[in-house]
Amino acid sequence: MIGESSPLEEQIGALLRKRGKTISMAESCTGGFISHRITNVRGSSDYYGCGVIAYSNQSKIDILHVSPETLKKFGAVSRQTAIEMAQGIKQVSGSDLGLAVTGIAGPGGGTPEKPVGLVYICLASDESVVCEEFRFKGKREEIKSQASEAALEMTKKYFQAMSESQT
Repeated sequence: MIGESSPLEEQIGALLRKRGKTISMAESCTGGFISHRITNVRGSSDYYGCGVIAYSNQSKIDILHVSPETLKKFGAVSRQTAIEMAQGIKQVSGSDLGLAVTGIAGPGGGTPEKPVGLVYICLASDESVVCEEFRFKGKREEIKSQASEAALEMTKKYFQAMSESQT
């Protein structure tokens, strides 16, 4: 039985299966870690569409249809880019949900305006688009782990909100 003490990826899988929903990932700074966690769950092919690691700006443009103007004006690590990545993976995959993560895992690459640990996570559905900014601390692997946990937690909250709106 899957409960609150189960790993988040198992909880998400159970929620997706229960609701008959599918999800696909567009990952940058997490490098496929979220997809790895989701696909470690037995039977995940029932609800997992695909995952794209769009690390370069060109891959964000070519695969996820992120606007070059968005990247030029706001940068790859921005709320606007995360939203376009989530909507893009949802559209390209045909999944019900598109989950996107973009950020700076470090140790280099940060600036005073966009420091190491800055991550944007976006979840897009037909009903809503939710995008949150995070400031994680730690080494590269720790930031990637925290970002993946936050992304899965955001997905869980989406289903909790959906349940509450139906009561």
